[in-house]
Amino acid sequence: MGSFSIWHWLIVLVIVMLVFGTKKLRNIGQDLGGAVKGFKDGMKTAETPEAPKDQIVQNTAVPADKTVDVQAKDISK
Repeated sequence: MGSFSIWHWLIVLVIVMLVFGTKKLRNIGQDLGGAVKGFKDGMKTAETPEAPKDQIVQNTAVPADKTVDVQAKDISK
């Protein structure tokens, strides 16, 4: 009951390829690689500092005659 030899792993690989087919295994590999890449990208963006949410950015590029006045109502009552 020791570790498997290289021949055992080759036989398992051949059986898996016969059961699933090479195209399905390739698709699974691409999906797994995409998931890992997305996870790494997500970790990189999580490490970058975000701007404070309480800052208000004013857009002065919009002319005054093209704006719409809106009144907010408190609906939490």
